[in-house]
Amino acid sequence: MFLLFTPSTVLIMAAVIPAIFLLAQIYKLDKLEHEPGRLIVSLVFQGVLATIGAIVTESIGMRLAAMFFVENTPIYYFVTTMFVVGLSEEGFKYLLLKKKTWNNPEFNCQFDAVVYAVAVSLGFALWENIGYVMSFGFATAILRALTAVPGHACFGVFMGAWYGMAKQQEIRGNYGAAKTGRILALLIPMAIHGLYDFIAFMEQISDAFTLIFFVFIIIVFIYAFRATKQMAREDHYM
Repeated sequence: MFLLFTPSTVLIMAAVIPAIFLLAQIYKLDKLEHEPGRLIVSLVFQGVLATIGAIVTESIGMRLAAMFFVENTPIYYFVTTMFVVGLSEEGFKYLLLKKKTWNNPEFNCQFDAVVYAVAVSLGFALWENIGYVMSFGFATAILRALTAVPGHACFGVFMGAWYGMAKQQEIRGNYGAAKTGRILALLIPMAIHGLYDFIAFMEQISDAFTLIFFVFIIIVFIYAFRATKQMAREDHYM
């Protein structure tokens, strides 16, 4: 029995539990009609799959960026965080989210979109977190539980907000607005994710960015938290 609590097992639990906890909190806010557990598990798995696609495109993108920009400079960090990391990670999350849920009959309430997007995002964060924690240890697990994991959850909230709006507009026959919503469901989390990573990387150039980073994540977390609560309160059938 004690073999279950090996150092590796403890590290994996430390990597996984924050993502599961945050997903449970979002799931509980879905008061109107809870989503089937099998669908949520499937969306978490889609997030895991998104990491594979992101690894490939980020590897290619980093090599291309190094051909045109001097590495470890502000412009290099900006291009790679926004248009390589941000686009790759949020892009694959969005593609798998849409493939799995857009025409799913369970997608019948606006807040469902937030639950779905956060499930995919936390599936991504969960798998990514395991790699980081196994490589760098328990201290990294604590740091990422306070920053990166809730960060991915927030990206999912922003994606889900616009994704749900797009679905609502399509049902109403407003196809132009629906298309705009789908585009923003990708671009807004991509921009916030890219800015998050950009500020984090800039800490290597100037210590002033440490303070900027924490102010930034606090603002993002508070805004996402309030938006989630409001969307849950105002949820309705589409």
